[in-house]
Amino acid sequence: MRTRLISLAALVVAVSAISAAPSVAATVSDQDAMFVKSAHQGNLAEIAAGQDAQKHATTKCVKTVGAVLVRDHGKLDADLKMLADKLNVMLPASPTEEQRRELAAVQAKAGTSEYDAAWLKTQDAAHTKTLSMIDHELKAGKNAEVMAAARAARPVVAMHLDMVRGGTCHAGKDARMVRAGSGGHLAAADGALATAELVSMAGGGLLAAGGAAWFWRTRRRSAEHR
Repeated sequence: MRTRLISLAALVVAVSAISAAPSVAATVSDQDAMFVKSAHQGNLAEIAAGQDAQKHATTKCVKTVGAVLVRDHGKLDADLKMLADKLNVMLPASPTEEQRRELAAVQAKAGTSEYDAAWLKTQDAAHTKTLSMIDHELKAGKNAEVMAAARAARPVVAMHLDMVRGGTCHAGKDARMVRAGSGGHLAAADGALATAELVSMAGGGLLAAGGAAWFWRTRRRSAEHR
């Protein structure tokens, strides 16, 4: 009987330890890692393009859209870098060579009316490509946190695309869904993940508490029958 009680006590301790242990992130697949890296480079490219538009665009509309890109992609990238660090994904230090060439081609028209048209056309193509990349991650991704980041970024990128679609400027499409420092959609995604973790911890805690109660009831009954 004593051996049985010791075994039950060990079980309760083991269950408690499991419930208290932090959740371990799922393995990051090649697809997930590639998405994180590409999304980071896309954010860097959009921030650079937005800053350039604020300096060289000739219309207020394009300058405004440029500011929106800096605001939103800055926030998205800050969260993405934290996720990459958590998942041990090494991020590139700069946009791709193609992205740098595209910006240079637009910059060559700085100070002219052609700049605005070229900038809008380039951003239309860039955000269309990014949206396709996000949709692919949502279909082929494996890591829940990476997919949550992609899901959170999608409406932001779609909003940006609406602002430059067809090479026409629509600054009024800014729904201000992501504000620097507020967390925006990513905050909602993080909240959902945090809620899931709390539920998991609570479930583990209840299991441990139930095991402890069962252990003490069994011990009490054994004592009464002696």
